[in-house]
Amino acid sequence: MTVKVSIATVSILREGLAQGRGVKYKRLAEALEKSIGEGLIEPGSKLPPHRLLADSLGVTIGTISRAYGELERVGLVVARVGDGTYVRQRGMERVRDGGFRNVSDEPQPYFDMSRNQPIPGQEGAFLSQSLQALASDPYTLQLLSGYTADAGLPRHRAAGAHWLRHQAFVPSAEQVICVNGGQHGLLCVLMALLKPGDTLVTEQLTYPGLISVARMLGIKLIGVGMDDEGLLPESLSEVCQHHRVSAVYCTPTLQNPTAAVMSVPRREAIAEVCRQHNLLIIEDEAHAVLAQQRPLPLSHFAPERSVLIGSLSKAVSAGLRAGYLHAPQPLIGRLSAAVRGTCWMASPLSMELATAWIENGIAEQLLGQQIAEISRRKRLVSPMLEEVGYKTHPHSPHFWIEVPEPWRASQIAAELKQNNYLVATAEAFAVGHAAVPQFIRASVCHSAGDDRLLLQGFEALARALAETV
Repeated sequence: MTVKVSIATVSILREGLAQGRGVKYKRLAEALEKSIGEGLIEPGSKLPPHRLLADSLGVTIGTISRAYGELERVGLVVARVGDGTYVRQRGMERVRDGGFRNVSDEPQPYFDMSRNQPIPGQEGAFLSQSLQALASDPYTLQLLSGYTADAGLPRHRAAGAHWLRHQAFVPSAEQVICVNGGQHGLLCVLMALLKPGDTLVTEQLTYPGLISVARMLGIKLIGVGMDDEGLLPESLSEVCQHHRVSAVYCTPTLQNPTAAVMSVPRREAIAEVCRQHNLLIIEDEAHAVLAQQRPLPLSHFAPERSVLIGSLSKAVSAGLRAGYLHAPQPLIGRLSAAVRGTCWMASPLSMELATAWIENGIAEQLLGQQIAEISRRKRLVSPMLEEVGYKTHPHSPHFWIEVPEPWRASQIAAELKQNNYLVATAEAFAVGHAAVPQFIRASVCHSAGDDRLLLQGFEALARALAETV
């Protein structure tokens, strides 16, 4: 940071404090936003340190932190613990709603390794067969053509309970609610059980769909420390001692993006911390079904306070939009009301198709094919990553790849994009102001069934990383 930039920023903010309206941190944020927009503070510029700026302006460090935080929330700056706060520049952009698109909006020439999605298989043929069978069943068609109970038809809820079942975890159909996919289920949980201003704790790196919906609902997110198993119980406990926390959201199995899997002792420890601090547990198992030898869900260890979100989207069919919530009986009414308030009910037609596939074994068959194809593709590209540091799980659809210092993940992603390849960087998953690790998430799930394209994509990624060394 040059002295010139620092002096200019102090001058801009001093004027903003004097002439602006509202609370101090908003005056400062608005002054900086205007100056960035007008080019007075250039992209890539490092903003003055919190303490220096606070002393210069005669305000508290907390006021500066809130101002910088407001700018980060709207995507104008990037904060790094131990490094400082920088004005965003090209190659560091984050989607402003905080999440991925469900389909790529990039031109077709791009080979997209940035998204996890089910690999196309036989679901189209099965869908054709199921729709033809349904067309000859007028009684069921009539039943599906009207309104149903907001929690879903009993048969659909029973199928959901069967899909969520794992080892000793045996859900009751009365505790299952049908939803239009896992994202809709997450929305309903946050709408029903939290309120604007509540604080939700999650992993420091977490599912972008959570970040997006929490912002829309005015729910505060705090990211806490992680290790190779995911969320750290001691970090969760420490946050609860300093903040009024309502709930914790986590992905115990095949964590997104790190692919971590919590051990049984870790799950027990998390459950105990949540009991001590009376926290609601929101557990996402969208990817978990891909790991059939996984531990029991958190909902088994803390059934009285856990809401489990599951779906068929990552393993069977994304377009079917079939998902399920499993929750303690006292919460079923509130969650059902959230379904009613958002869409009246999960689509009966989709739920009927999902139920038929669960009952006749097609869902399990497609799941098995998905697991086998992910494993095959990963075996194909793994040799290219031998000189690269990465984390993954045998059944994870992606690699979590470290970018060597002093390079940044955004630089690698920008270089790959110039060559028509897309990857995701850690920044898309980051919560809070802590330092974002320099990692890339690269998925093997591109819909093109062309091994040549897959190999070329990972060759380009490995080459870009090799050139940084």
